[in-house]
Amino acid sequence: MNFDFHCHTTASDGSLAPSDLINLALEREIDMLSITDHDTLEAYKTLGDLGAKLQLVPGIELSSQWNRRGVHIVGLNVDINSSAIQEAVERQSKSRQDRADIIAERLARLGFADCLEGAKSFAGGPQVGRPHFAQHLVAIGAVANVQQAFKRYLGTGKVGDVKDQWAEPDTVIGWIRDAGGVAVLAHPTKYKLTRSKLVALIAAFKAMGGQAIEVISGAQVPSVTRDMARLCVDSGLEASCGSDFHSLNQPWASLGHVAPLPDNCTPVWQRWH
Repeated sequence: MNFDFHCHTTASDGSLAPSDLINLALEREIDMLSITDHDTLEAYKTLGDLGAKLQLVPGIELSSQWNRRGVHIVGLNVDINSSAIQEAVERQSKSRQDRADIIAERLARLGFADCLEGAKSFAGGPQVGRPHFAQHLVAIGAVANVQQAFKRYLGTGKVGDVKDQWAEPDTVIGWIRDAGGVAVLAHPTKYKLTRSKLVALIAAFKAMGGQAIEVISGAQVPSVTRDMARLCVDSGLEASCGSDFHSLNQPWASLGHVAPLPDNCTPVWQRWH
């Protein structure tokens, strides 16, 4: 079966509208899907009954920080109408707005005026993220492409790297748990941690109530998958996987094109399948 438990729509920083993403998922014969937009559930408000064609697991990707480093936690099978997840969305949306204001102020000091309005013009919904600022910087000729925008201005350690406003992992995990969901540590290998710090993060995540980690995130080499599976099993956590799809022009994050989990892992979807 084909599972993809991490992808994005225009409700956050993806390029496809929710209905278009569902159509693509059907085209690629995905059996179970979770739309996990950043800090918002807006995509689910526009989707009707999908019938038996596709099992949709309600999800969200919540921003957090651990030891002053930004980390992301996916909530799977959350009750989108619960007070807990509504509180999470409200608080995180406020934090996103505050972050956007700070990024715009910092870019203005570098001579780039009106970046917030420019970023909003690229956002498909109320959420404004760093990719939207990157697109604006490309549009005004400040950089050649989005990758250069992150390398110069928006990536880790740059002026646009603002993360102190995010909730702590235990708070985020609590929101997900109280909404009846499963807390999953998203793409652990993308935080550029040393081995010891990665192990410490996974241990802390579990101690705070985390239940699973993404063993596979997009197109990754088999050796990384085997290593993440070993860490997952050794930690006594369940395993998830997802493409982290944002747009069609990113073959390394292609919707539904996710390798099978190693046999030694306990899949998180056994809870619903």
